[in-house]
Amino acid sequence: MHPSRRRVLQILAAAALVPSSPAANAADIVDTIAKVKASIVGVGTFVPSRAPAFEVRGTGFVVGNGTLVATNAHVIAVTLDTEKRETLAIAIPGDNGSATVRAARVVGRGTDFDVAVLAIDGAPLPAMTLGSASSVREGQTVYFTGFPIGAALGMVPATHRALVAALAPLALPQANAARLDPKLVRRLASGNVRVIQLDGTAYPGNSGSPVYDGDGVVVGVVNSTLVKGTREAALSQPSGISYAVPVEFLLELLR
Repeated sequence: MHPSRRRVLQILAAAALVPSSPAANAADIVDTIAKVKASIVGVGTFVPSRAPAFEVRGTGFVVGNGTLVATNAHVIAVTLDTEKRETLAIAIPGDNGSATVRAARVVGRGTDFDVAVLAIDGAPLPAMTLGSASSVREGQTVYFTGFPIGAALGMVPATHRALVAALAPLALPQANAARLDPKLVRRLASGNVRVIQLDGTAYPGNSGSPVYDGDGVVVGVVNSTLVKGTREAALSQPSGISYAVPVEFLLELLR
């Protein structure tokens, strides 16, 4: 065999023993998701006499010192039934769909951009790292983990992969002034705020889910309710597109 051909075969054989980069990346993502799930909680209300006692309203994720939970403001916008001793609470997923419930209280709420922070009782939980949406690029793969169908199948967090389809302005100027409401006016006045448009499907229970990169760094918070109410207010049939608000709004609230 010609020496040059022998060398080519040796190189090909060696390459076959080295995992390709996609496989290596897939392994990294598996580890990242396992780490992220330890920071994901259900957000809802708790009534001792209710069945089930904990009712999921959305998703939250642990931040800061491990005793703070970030979510959407609309997730906790609920009138509590004090006569039934209803309280805000979070549910920490356990094995086989079980969960541990802890009391929670609101310590920060940003209604203009629909983010909120809760303080929880008990020992600190693993917190996620907060990054910046400025690092997000169109075409980038991101992930979000939460409870897309609530607790219908138990408190089991599910992860979705999505492509960043666009970085779009949060509020679009309206041709008809009648379509403007005070919140929309404030969002327009806040400047050219861009939101993350995803090609993945986020369901109602995903509200408050973290959007993160392959390293598990949070770049946004799933929030279709706020964005659709702003961007698609002029549409009679809003689309099924999913959105996330930049993590900067959460960082501002934490500060």
